Amino acid sequence: MPHKFNDGRRHKFEKKRYRITNWAGYNESLRRRGDVTIWLSPEVEAAWRAERRKTRGGQPVYSDLSIVTCLTLGIVYNQPLRQTEGFVGSLVKLMGLDLLVPDYSTLSRRGAGLILPMKARASTDGPIHLVVDSTGLKIFGEGEWLENKHKTKAKRKSWRKLHLGLDLVTGEIACSELTTDDVGDPTALPELLDQIDGDVTRFIADGAYDGDPTSDLLVKLFGVDVEITIPPPKTAVLSAEAVGNPTLRDQRIAAIRTGGRMAWQVSSGYNQRSRGETQMGRWKIVIGPKLKARSFPNQKTEAKIGTHILNKMTELGRAKFEVVA
Repeated sequence: MPHKFNDGRRHKFEKKRYRITNWAGYNESLRRRGDVTIWLSPEVEAAWRAERRKTRGGQPVYSDLSIVTCLTLGIVYNQPLRQTEGFVGSLVKLMGLDLLVPDYSTLSRRGAGLILPMKARASTDGPIHLVVDSTGLKIFGEGEWLENKHKTKAKRKSWRKLHLGLDLVTGEIACSELTTDDVGDPTALPELLDQIDGDVTRFIADGAYDGDPTSDLLVKLFGVDVEITIPPPKTAVLSAEAVGNPTLRDQRIAAIRTGGRMAWQVSSGYNQRSRGETQMGRWKIVIGPKLKARSFPNQKTEAKIGTHILNKMTELGRAKFEVVA
């Protein structure tokens, strides 16, 4: 993060060291993430073909489950649609199943607007501690190659903005949304929070979400007891009613003025937001820094499948840390 607050004096703060307490289980989960053992259960095999339509019109040959399965394998192994078709076909042949495989054009056509089955949270899960952040993903188009080879100025590069909400308790991505690059973070927040089916007791985000609209939305959805941790800008001023009836934002401004911004970050737990940034880096390493699909509806489906893949990897096991120094 460039130009970090008090960057010139951060060498005076001793960096904490951690150690993994469940190394054996975490090490095994890392091995299982690379396991290529693939099979289709009898239930999946029975649901591979779509049910025949009883109304007039065309009928899909393949169910949504088969399309999601093929697209997921294509993203996991970073393959285009044509190679995905051949890869899934070879797997079906090795398993000795009598199943037809969707061709690449069917995968592209059915991928637009595809609704993925959502995993329900367990009833034993507690409240969510949510960290929200966003990052940019490249899409297909003219870019650096055109500029370097032909010495010409390329068209304005297009991006997509990926918004993620990380649950600090479970380590899973609780919500995700893909928008165009001109959509601001607070604008995308309502659709992002609509995907959460639990109680959010803590919300952490950067200064881009600062303002009354975000606070009002969180209080409306999750009640007045939700703990909101958003840093105000350096130029923030107290409201007119700060003396008699201070708002949460007024309290944050006063705490920063009294003890300093870094002390407020430690006392409020704002430093936990770095786990959201780590999740963004994990996405770009595992899934990739750019989207393969060319149309926006297909790109949204690709982003949803990427979220599902990362959550599946988290289910296999994650590291547990403790401070050693």
